[in-house]
Amino acid sequence: MIPARYSNILFGLILSGLMSLMVSGLSTFRAVGAVADFPMLWLGNWVMSWSLAFPAVLVVAPVTRRIVGRLVAPPPR
Repeated sequence: MIPARYSNILFGLILSGLMSLMVSGLSTFRAVGAVADFPMLWLGNWVMSWSLAFPAVLVVAPVTRRIVGRLVAPPPR
């Protein structure tokens, strides 16, 4: 098992991987259509997208948590 202290990094890794997989797949499909080498094009685009998305998530997630914390009502006591 991975130690709990790495949970934020693991969350960012999984989230950025899945989101970049979906977005790059849609973008690649819209750009080239259902061509024979689509899986390889998608994979190449996904790797490039993930290499940007993972560090971006690690930087943006704390800012997003603070914004959300200011927008929602505090939990009842």
